[in-house]
Amino acid sequence: MSRSNTVFIGRKPVLNYVLACMTLFKSGQSEIKVKARGRAISTAVDVVEVTRSRFMPDVKVADIKIGTEEITSEESSSPSKVSTIEITLKR
Repeated sequence: MSRSNTVFIGRKPVLNYVLACMTLFKSGQSEIKVKARGRAISTAVDVVEVTRSRFMPDVKVADIKIGTEEITSEESSSPSKVSTIEITLKR
């Protein structure tokens, strides 16, 4: 799976990411990944549910992966752990 099949969730409104998912599916992709870290995880879940329930009922959740990444910030020398999620959608 290439990076072009991935939607990275950040601070934008939910419908911006829903539009990105729909655009990827309409461009011929049969599988996309929605990735998020930290507080954006809840937004990622919202994006998937809005995409499935309102706009594309034929899309199914194929896989969900959760994990933790260690991030070292420039201010503090100690690494902090951030939760991650990757949701795979198939059409």
